[in-house]
Amino acid sequence: MNHTLFKIAVSDFHDRYGRMPTVAAYAPGRVEVLGNHTDYNEGFVLSAAINYGTFFLCAPRSDHHCHVTADNFKETATFDAAAPMPAKKHGWANYVKGVHAGLHVHRPAAHGFDALFIGDVPLGAGLSSSAALEMAAGLALVKLYGLDMSPLALARIGQMAEHHFAGVKCGLLDQISSLYGKANALVETDFRSLTVKTVPFGSDACLLLCNTHSKHALVDGEYNQRRAACESATAHFAKKLPHPVKALRDVSWAEWKRHKRGLSKVVANRAAHPIGENERVLEGARRLAVGDMEGFGKLMFESHKSSREYFENSCPELNRIVEAAAHVPGVMGARLTGGGFGGSVVVLVHPRDAETAGAALSSAYTRHFKKPCDTCVVTPSAGAQLVKEAV
Repeated sequence: MNHTLFKIAVSDFHDRYGRMPTVAAYAPGRVEVLGNHTDYNEGFVLSAAINYGTFFLCAPRSDHHCHVTADNFKETATFDAAAPMPAKKHGWANYVKGVHAGLHVHRPAAHGFDALFIGDVPLGAGLSSSAALEMAAGLALVKLYGLDMSPLALARIGQMAEHHFAGVKCGLLDQISSLYGKANALVETDFRSLTVKTVPFGSDACLLLCNTHSKHALVDGEYNQRRAACESATAHFAKKLPHPVKALRDVSWAEWKRHKRGLSKVVANRAAHPIGENERVLEGARRLAVGDMEGFGKLMFESHKSSREYFENSCPELNRIVEAAAHVPGVMGARLTGGGFGGSVVVLVHPRDAETAGAALSSAYTRHFKKPCDTCVVTPSAGAQLVKEAV
């Protein structure tokens, strides 16, 4: 948690609204380490909350107006507390509107609020700055309105905000990772039972993030197309297999190979990715349990190959970094992280080699694309929380 950033937020809130906030919350971004597009297929994911996040500060109003300032952009959006509606202008406000609507789905809010948020999650990097905003806003507004909300219920509200206000049919990975993160641990989630546990990450490896700044816009339909293909494949396997198939989680790799006939090549390939990923996540958890970071890293390389060949949610920028990483001393694994189609690569590397590996990967990227690639170490960190010293 960046306390300097928080102090800036408090000062800017006072400058903008002429008073101090009464509630403040913080939520981190997340890095997906293994398990890509498995969440909405009722599968498994290993992820981590990271040491970059978003602060959301607010105070009640006596009327029904809601004012939200995006401090990073110096923009303010307004909406009616009783009837928040998605809008194209100030698209970032749709995440807050959606969370507010979800919290008050059974009863309109009794009053409005003034709010301001600020964050240091790199935008478009595949680290889910949107979920960080949703969960920070959710925690703060739950406190502001005196509501009773479990973490899982709040995660679902964030998901619905994405579906109905931002237009992205995401799973629950981002919200759960932000809420359930723990220092120096990965979050292992079963997205069928929605059970969450943390897995010690150990000190023999660290996570290096390579942000390509390439296009990462899921609302353009690519994400939704992949999800639709997975649903189509699920219906196919439900008819072919002798056991119940509710989601691709219920299909093994061997079953995919035997029964994919009848699917188009594209749909079969789309299904192959989450099916293989589920098996990699379970194997990855076993590798972590015995401290086999080299074996875990190999699974990350396999995961990226599947993204590139089957799911086609990678891009030349991401592929270049992963290819270069395979030849950098100290690197054990690398893969795209998040929805894909741009953004970032997460690299598993020995801590002693992180600095030199980052420099080597950045240099390789710049030589090839004639533009910079940012690298930084991301640390598995604690999840979303109210900021008690705030007010």
